[in-house]
Amino acid sequence: MKKDQQGLSLIGLLIVGGLLAFVLLVGFRSVPAVNEYLAVKRIVKLLAEEGDNGASLPEIRRSFDRRAQIDDVSTVRGADLDIYKQGGKVVVDVEYERKVPIAGNVSLLFDFRASSAGR
Repeated sequence: MKKDQQGLSLIGLLIVGGLLAFVLLVGFRSVPAVNEYLAVKRIVKLLAEEGDNGASLPEIRRSFDRRAQIDDVSTVRGADLDIYKQGGKVVVDVEYERKVPIAGNVSLLFDFRASSAGR
């Protein structure tokens, strides 16, 4: 009796390998944008604490610029921050976009929002 073979053909292997390579490419290209967002989120929370301790708006913006330089944040500047008081607490918000090139004219666009209010 002849038994049917099971497994992955060469064409199937190439298709699966191509899809896996594309997913890895998108993942590797996205990691720096997500790391930058996490750094911005951490800095925003620290700045809100500084504001609660009596720091002025220009001091908060300068502090962001210094911390952003240390953490290699290049998309957002201190001038981009929205700083206001809500319920006696200082709230620092920032919304920004980050465009990540993938290949040729194909890019990913991330919309990030970091807030010290926890929204």
